[in-house]
Amino acid sequence: MSESTFMGVERDRIDWSPRIDFSKCNDCMDCVKFCPHQVFEVDENAKPKLKVKNPNNCVVFCRACSKTCGPDAITFPDKPETTNMIKAIRKAEKQAKEDE
Repeated sequence: MSESTFMGVERDRIDWSPRIDFSKCNDCMDCVKFCPHQVFEVDENAKPKLKVKNPNNCVVFCRACSKTCGPDAITFPDKPETTNMIKAIRKAEKQAKEDE
């Protein structure tokens, strides 16, 4: 991962990573081939084969892998909700610093 923060918030506090609907996934692995951030892992011996191994490697607000998914098996959290959550964290952290 190239960044440990996004908009001043620690990346591991931001819920932004792909969700896989395995009832739709056809194991084409186009998402794995597309994503340069090693978010996904493929285990040929497991069922399902695909998993989100490194969710914090996902670039916040990127949804490109879902655009490569023919069967629409990849979704993401709601962007406005995530934005509001980031703003709330920043506000709380600012308040905490002011209270020190």
